[in-house]
Amino acid sequence: MVTITGIISGSPADKVGVKAGMLLISINGHSVRDVLDYMFYASETEVNLLIEDNHEQKTFHIEKDEYDDLGLEFESFLMDKKQSCSNKCVFCFIDQMPPGMRETLYFKDDDARLSFLQGNYVTLTNMSQEDVNRIIEMKLNINVSVHTTNPELRVKMMHNRFAGEKLKFLWQMAEAGIKLNCQIVLCPQLNDGAELERTLTDFGKMLPNITSVAVVPVGLSKYRKGLYPLIPFTKETAGNAIDTIERYQQQFLEKFGTRAVFPSDEFFLIAERPIPPEEYYEEYPQYENGVGMLRSLADEFHQALDSADPLEAPRNVSVATGRSPYEFLCKLFQEAQERIQGLQIHPYCIRNDFFGESITVTGLITGQDLVAQLKGQELGDELLLSSAMIRRDSDVFLDDYTISQVEEALNIKIRIVPSDGWELLDALLGIVLGDCKIER
Repeated sequence: MVTITGIISGSPADKVGVKAGMLLISINGHSVRDVLDYMFYASETEVNLLIEDNHEQKTFHIEKDEYDDLGLEFESFLMDKKQSCSNKCVFCFIDQMPPGMRETLYFKDDDARLSFLQGNYVTLTNMSQEDVNRIIEMKLNINVSVHTTNPELRVKMMHNRFAGEKLKFLWQMAEAGIKLNCQIVLCPQLNDGAELERTLTDFGKMLPNITSVAVVPVGLSKYRKGLYPLIPFTKETAGNAIDTIERYQQQFLEKFGTRAVFPSDEFFLIAERPIPPEEYYEEYPQYENGVGMLRSLADEFHQALDSADPLEAPRNVSVATGRSPYEFLCKLFQEAQERIQGLQIHPYCIRNDFFGESITVTGLITGQDLVAQLKGQELGDELLLSSAMIRRDSDVFLDDYTISQVEEALNIKIRIVPSDGWELLDALLGIVLGDCKIER
């Protein structure tokens, strides 16, 4: 049973007299444990709600269009508590964070419902056979952090004695036709080399129901005292990982018509290799995992640049970014300055003192590092920052500095720019909504 905390005015539930404070017991005879049950069983055109009101059970009949929302509100989005992670992965970045940060940053979620609803990756170790059966019944797509298909190695990497045996759920879901996006956090001398080949070979047996696999390099902060001794990727080992992945890509492409497995952009940057062309990434299935993000950004940027009119902008701006994409972005900025008269761009490579210099991605740059390294620098009319630095739906950096605090410390206006080439050029040119200098 779940307590109904609110009713949307004019909704189907409101029209039949359901009230806040009542308890939802079942929908069309199916008990409701959480948001997945609610969404799945409430999608029908005819719905019978079994409700408890003042210890009395009542049935409310609702007729509506398929998938129309009933209009019930609950205390939390999931309708119960978010499931936390029961693993102690050797590569977990949360375990590598400094003390004293906001409490929510230390919470590790491993909730299969959030995989379906928000695209989170889950390890399967929290799941029961009943959970897997429900996923198969509801035909839910799911994102899985696999890392290795070697059961013993998976136990070691995740420090969870059930991690190996829970791989059976991956096979069950694939055999049932569930579409799976998978992720491998690759650690040198642990799950790379022959172990990576074993994992990719096993994935090949589950294609095409494994629709895509992202391989991302392990991130190592300076806060690793007492943790498993991991080493970072080098130019050589990153290149070896790319070569292995691309060998399997060719096999999968010939057999299934898709590369299926993709190295993240960071591998190419570490290996000092060019970012592949657009066709390499197919439909960008692992974009949110940093796979093809730079290629997409560059292609969009070039399209925007080709459409720019007029090719003149008396504008002086600065851009701060992490070390990984710095040189790649500098080339784009140089092209823009050569094409657009009067445009001056000052790119700054921010060293990550907060987490350690080995952390080079833009998304982990903090407000205090921006202030410390940009103070006194030529920042022009505006400072452009990637939206990856900012907590979603907020104005806060990872270290709880706010945008306004950084603006005040640097005496500069900040503009947050999403990972989109068109919007990046708009920002460089100072174009705001309503301006018509670029036609798309």
